[in-house]
Amino acid sequence: MVQPIETVLSARGLIKTFGHVEALRGADFDVRPGEVVALLGDNGAGKSTLVKTLAGVHRPDGGTIYVDGTPVEFGDTRDARAAGIEVVYQDLALAPHLNPSENVYLGREIFRPGILGKLGVLDKSAMAKEAQRGFAQLGVKIRDHRAPVRSMSGGQQQGVAVCRAAMWAKKILFMDEPTAALGVVQTKEVLDLVRRVRDTGVAVVYICHNIPEVMEIADSIEVLYLGKRIASLKAPDTSMAEIVSAMTGAYEGGQK
Repeated sequence: MVQPIETVLSARGLIKTFGHVEALRGADFDVRPGEVVALLGDNGAGKSTLVKTLAGVHRPDGGTIYVDGTPVEFGDTRDARAAGIEVVYQDLALAPHLNPSENVYLGREIFRPGILGKLGVLDKSAMAKEAQRGFAQLGVKIRDHRAPVRSMSGGQQQGVAVCRAAMWAKKILFMDEPTAALGVVQTKEVLDLVRRVRDTGVAVVYICHNIPEVMEIADSIEVLYLGKRIASLKAPDTSMAEIVSAMTGAYEGGQK
């Protein structure tokens, strides 16, 4: 079975169990290129499990994942990354003692050419140049590129984490509660950054509990309830009441 190629990433009937707990009970999911998809659901709805399954952290016990309409199997996160999928988790997973460019290339280091590279000598100049070009492209302002990220504000750290993922994401960028610990100004900066990532053609899956924020940023909305997709909505045509209804299991509209 091949999914329509207008979806860059899809899932059909995903099942994932942990012992006696069925976290995903036949979940469906769809993302189209160059859009922001909000993934919503109450605690325990299966959002984190779905994201980790689509990102190669968990292997599904049933169902199928499609990339560009073709069925795929991710053995681990490296397979998902090779397919163009990156994730910014809520804890950001930054190395606090490293500077922004070193964090961008953490695990993907560039080595000096020739014998120096074979000896493990890093090409810090090349990494800094490419990282700074990525920051500039996405409009992320870094005051001091040599400073460790632990000395930066929460908004700047979020910008580094998003930029790192966006530089490597070819198709999909998952963002888990990116503004949860940020103030109003920093939240606006992150939302602007999400739009700039989307405008590069990379689809963004935005996991969030803040419904007004979702209404502001999302093109479409996918709602999970007890491990299944209960609603697939177009954000401009959707009300907050419909979203709340879906999150609480009362919505009967299906797709929109």
